[in-house]
Amino acid sequence: MLELMYKLMEYRSDEVRHRLEKVGRAASMLHMDVLLLIYHFAKFSAGNILEIGPYIGGSTVAAAFGARESRARKKKIVSIEAGGQLKHFRLSSRDIIKDLRKNLARFGVAGDVTLINGRSFDEATIFEVRHRLSSGDVGLFIFDADDNVRRDLDCYGDLLNDGCWLVIDDYFGPAKAAPLRAQVDVLLSEGRLLPFGYYGWGTWVGQWHRK
Repeated sequence: MLELMYKLMEYRSDEVRHRLEKVGRAASMLHMDVLLLIYHFAKFSAGNILEIGPYIGGSTVAAAFGARESRARKKKIVSIEAGGQLKHFRLSSRDIIKDLRKNLARFGVAGDVTLINGRSFDEATIFEVRHRLSSGDVGLFIFDADDNVRRDLDCYGDLLNDGCWLVIDDYFGPAKAAPLRAQVDVLLSEGRLLPFGYYGWGTWVGQWHRK
């Protein structure tokens, strides 16, 4: 945990921060520290990347930057977004999928990401994800969708490798935080998750333990 905090401190004065600040202003509601951690995990974790709820792409771009700069084999990035529209005081979208695609192209990572337009728990989405990712294949799991992370971990948990990094937004914060936090806490008590702290405005970071 201390090593992770020290690494984050280094990133805050690194050139990657300047790149991700541009991404954050254009396409993310996540705290800069969280974008930096996503970049770090994508760069150094073993395995591919599965993301649920990218909104208009800030986290996806951060992951793509990290994966592209990794010394490991080329990593797959699969991102699931239901779409629709959202009113927000800073980053509203009338067409989430359209804006997501635009931002992936704007930051030069559209070709690095497989974008699935659908709900994570729909059969067609599950089929598509499992067509592209195999058991134990995922080294970074990012969740920033609704308040039901347990549902998606039950659905895709077998794809995560032992020690897979998890970034789960809204552990603290708005109304959806309470049920999401309760689910994370149960997974902790079951020994499925190992906590590494809370970052930014309430994003939970930790690792997955396979059964």
